[in-house]
Amino acid sequence: MEGTKHRILMVSDFFFPNFGGVESHIYYLSQCLLKLGHKVVVMTHAYGNRSGVRYVTNGLKVYYVPWRPFLMQNTLPTLFLTLPIVRTIIIREKISVVHGHQAFSTLCHEALMHARTMGYKVVFTDHSLYGFADAGSIHMNKVLQFTLADIDQAICVSHTSKENTVLRSGISPEKVFMVPNAVDTAMFTPSPKRLSCDEIVIVVISRLVYRKGADLLVEVIPEVCRLFPKVRFIIGGDGPKRVRLEEMREKFSLQDRVEMLGAVPHAQVRSVLISGHIFLNSSLTEAFCIAILEAASCGLLTVSTRVGGVPEVLPDDMIVLAEPAPEDMVRAVKKAIDMLPGIDTQVMHLRMKKLYSWDDVAKRTEIVYDRAMQSSTTNLLDRLPRYLTCGSWAGKLFCIVMIINYVLWRLLEFLQPAEGIEEVPDIGPLHAQLDSRDNLCEAEEKRI
Repeated sequence: MEGTKHRILMVSDFFFPNFGGVESHIYYLSQCLLKLGHKVVVMTHAYGNRSGVRYVTNGLKVYYVPWRPFLMQNTLPTLFLTLPIVRTIIIREKISVVHGHQAFSTLCHEALMHARTMGYKVVFTDHSLYGFADAGSIHMNKVLQFTLADIDQAICVSHTSKENTVLRSGISPEKVFMVPNAVDTAMFTPSPKRLSCDEIVIVVISRLVYRKGADLLVEVIPEVCRLFPKVRFIIGGDGPKRVRLEEMREKFSLQDRVEMLGAVPHAQVRSVLISGHIFLNSSLTEAFCIAILEAASCGLLTVSTRVGGVPEVLPDDMIVLAEPAPEDMVRAVKKAIDMLPGIDTQVMHLRMKKLYSWDDVAKRTEIVYDRAMQSSTTNLLDRLPRYLTCGSWAGKLFCIVMIINYVLWRLLEFLQPAEGIEEVPDIGPLHAQLDSRDNLCEAEEKRI
């Protein structure tokens, strides 16, 4: 199966116009897979007025299905109601592999369940780390166990993430590949002019939520400003914790030293990054963190909490790690300030260009698809015992869900046979069409 061109359906609740690491990953991976000659279609829920079929760069087709998010851009779990539309898209686009992204995405889990019921190959990418003790993590881990019980292959973005996913879901480690994120180094380039160190600017670009360490920033920023009079902060991002940061700024009278930008569109992230010397990441949990790559590609020295897969992301001379505690974060910032004179932004950018490439990520993902296509095809009776291993009561419940899903699928096959669903003609990239047209013209000229 190696070298076979695949027809891939990417599924997640998280895609543009929403911004984040998962959204960027799906977009850039899809673009590189298109360049490799594969067919890629994205399925997500509607965003505002953006509903129906849209085309983005290089003819990437996106289905914005008419489901509305109800919590943190996630659709309401319905289990079976998404089956008709998932089935129609898979048949219309002649899909061979369904690739779901993010453990927190409802649409991802449901699409993978329907695809397995219909006998298609499925791949899952986990982008986050979860714990084992709190109620939310316990619930999410059980859902992940259900989804990965009958998966062909899985991908994690770091070795720490792989270990976490294997422990949470019980999936065999042999089925899990480690494929990191990457950065578009052509978009994130350093400033042509070297910034003066007379005033040191520390940049924070993050969702201002608990998981991203916004509460930690509230304690770190005043202390850094007290110890280093020439330091100034630029904070980009929005979220429920923004109020706490604004209260901190008022309390310590730091209006002239802490600039709050609010939500920053992805196209403007570089312009914010190149205005600073240091990038500060205060996440409490992180599987990889694309933001660190973007900052390093722009030539910024990074200070980050030592959590999750972050220590795997950059070489030691490009990042200063600290425990997620205010005093250790302040110590790390001091160390980074001392290192600044020896930082060459252009050299750092060139190193990032060699270290991380979306083309490399796409080629490694291509191998995962090839491996998935080689896995044996099983019927419902062969698959049910896999769900029984998920727990004494949960396993039986999962089996019932899959049996109902199978019955509904067979009913749909009877009411609306696959032969009655019109297939979409394949349209190659524009440059391929132009090349073939040019070749035809040349042949015609030679004939004349």
